[in-house]
Amino acid sequence: MEITDLTAAEARVWRAFHKGETVDFREGDAEADDPAGGYGWGPERTVRASVLRALLVGTAREDGEIPMLRLSGARVTEQLRLEYAVVDHPLHLRYCHFDESPDLYGTRLRQLNLRGSVLPAINLASTRIDGPLRMSYCRARGTVRLAGAEIAGALFLDGAEITAWDPTEPVLQLHQAVLGDGFAAPGLRVRGEVRLDGATVGGSIGLDDAELVNPGGHALCARSLEVRADVRARGLRTQGGLDLRGSRIAGSLDFTRARLSNPGGTALRASSCAIGELWLYRCAPIEGRLHLRRSRIDVLGFESEVAPGEVLFNNLSYTALNPTEPAHLRLPLLERDGDGYVPYAYEQLAAAYRHAGDDGAARLVQLAKLRRHRATLSWPGRVWGHLQDIAVGYGFRPLRAAVWLLSLLAAGSVTYALHHPHPLKADEAPEFNPVFYTLDLLLPVISFGQEEAFAPTGGYQFLSYVLVLTGWLLATTVIAGVSRSVARQ
Repeated sequence: MEITDLTAAEARVWRAFHKGETVDFREGDAEADDPAGGYGWGPERTVRASVLRALLVGTAREDGEIPMLRLSGARVTEQLRLEYAVVDHPLHLRYCHFDESPDLYGTRLRQLNLRGSVLPAINLASTRIDGPLRMSYCRARGTVRLAGAEIAGALFLDGAEITAWDPTEPVLQLHQAVLGDGFAAPGLRVRGEVRLDGATVGGSIGLDDAELVNPGGHALCARSLEVRADVRARGLRTQGGLDLRGSRIAGSLDFTRARLSNPGGTALRASSCAIGELWLYRCAPIEGRLHLRRSRIDVLGFESEVAPGEVLFNNLSYTALNPTEPAHLRLPLLERDGDGYVPYAYEQLAAAYRHAGDDGAARLVQLAKLRRHRATLSWPGRVWGHLQDIAVGYGFRPLRAAVWLLSLLAAGSVTYALHHPHPLKADEAPEFNPVFYTLDLLLPVISFGQEEAFAPTGGYQFLSYVLVLTGWLLATTVIAGVSRSVARQ
């Protein structure tokens, strides 16, 4: 393209490019400079995409100069096509209005800055960028494609808006992308699915106060995501599911003050994940299922009232549980597990209480586990379980057996003190002692010589049978409960 073919605005951009100077067409009026209305900008701030392409891929460098395209407040007509091009110059197109969707598929760039621009869509799939990609406060009415992109620096999407809602494909595509630094997107607004499957982020992901809306589908699909620092999503609002299955997050996954909603489906799925810390603090109650099966989490932090009506905790392992809450607030959560009775979930909760030094709460959890297990047994097992529970609380209430024994001892002693049983051999019988006679009946392995010397009759004989049978049951139950307790120790 010859220089004589350029408009005045384009000639200004052409001259500034070779010296790396900035061309800013903005007038200082916020309303007039809003790129959303850029379709009405006149020729004095309009640049054809073919001119930009000629500058970027077909212009030789002048001696002593560092070319750079630094353009602000322009209307870019035609389609900017740079597929597979190698662009050696930093590319800044800030607060611009694009009539057509730029296509930079497979392009090699030094740096790209699209801050505040408005685009119908953009294709940056498989692009390689040696520095950061800045799309802060961009507004896209169609799909933003970054699948397979390699960005040496960070990706900035803070305050950006992607308003497309295409049910056939994700509207923000970052699957298999590699970010050498972080992904900063606080305040991001997306209507449609965000796809991060298989992406690698060398730094942190920031989604504070973002809003991801895709009712009935995935608001965020990030399977097998690898983050080498933190995922910070404080104040995040979602309509649709968050799917993080198989992800690896070295630091924390922080949903403090978040509002996660996917009624009738899974609101948060973080199954088979390895996460340093998971925080669900001061959140609104989750609307939808919480799925954490098979994950390994060092610190699991959530308040019991945040948990939804259904959870999936089978084979979830964690070291510490925060905040410290009484066991009776945590236990109902395990009763709502969609897999039914999950022994491992009870053992993990008990271990977390022991780790915190609260042995009393750990015992309550294990007692609840045994009671829940009892409901899964046949009727003989349930009867035997009830006896162990009533007698000694499955070994967690050993003093309860002493109370039963003392009560029976008192009842038997009073009864037989008022109604002495007849001696079997009057001339050989020892002096009758109602207390030791009752002890002889109750304790199967100890004999005080009273039971063999006296024989009650009528209803008192029936009482002696009851005491013998109860004594055996109590003794067997105590032994079973104590053995279980010792085994746990």
